Amino acid sequence: MDWSAIALSLRLATATTLILLLAGLPLASWLALSHRRGRWAVDALIALPLVLPPTVLGFCVLVALGPRSPIGRAYEAITGETIVFSFQGLLIASLLYSLPFAVQPFAAAFAAVDRNLIETAWCLGASRIRTFARIVVPLARPGIIAGTVLSFAHTVGEFGVVLMVGGNLPGSTRTVSISIFDDVEAFNYARAGRTAALLLAFSFAVLAVTYRLQRRSGRAWPVGS
Repeated sequence: MDWSAIALSLRLATATTLILLLAGLPLASWLALSHRRGRWAVDALIALPLVLPPTVLGFCVLVALGPRSPIGRAYEAITGETIVFSFQGLLIASLLYSLPFAVQPFAAAFAAVDRNLIETAWCLGASRIRTFARIVVPLARPGIIAGTVLSFAHTVGEFGVVLMVGGNLPGSTRTVSISIFDDVEAFNYARAGRTAALLLAFSFAVLAVTYRLQRRSGRAWPVGS
């Protein structure tokens, strides 16, 4: 098995999940609890990766981050390297591609929290941040777990987006899904089968543990809006 590709996928999934957890919680809170106009546009923008073909999303990211783009030129001027065909490029693409898998469960869980509890906390003098941390987040824990696990598992299995943005550089941008594709193209079905079986077992184990924890909490996962 291509252990370097497996390690790279786990590293990418971990970084993506942590960033989405930190950035997705306040964004989901705004979507669920705010009554401002225009939320529908933000909802549609976040959900866009669900309907776009991965290659289309990957191409858009490639053009936006390429050496001819303002972002690409600025990054190259600062670091001396290109952002595409690098781990940093993979991370940005993964964040965009997995965004709805984190934000939608988060937002659904926040929306399910009893609004009276939130308003009561405000009336008792609790700040919005304290109310969010002490009341909303604990009550929305099942949805937060769901979004975290889904974003991690989704990133591990990414193929089209990471291939478009990162290419296929061993030890740098070759993820486990690309490694399996390479083995199949080389008719190395035995190694592809072993890697696929490992990925299947890992995915099942992650979801099984999550569902087990969810059963103990006594609540069902919120459905993404």
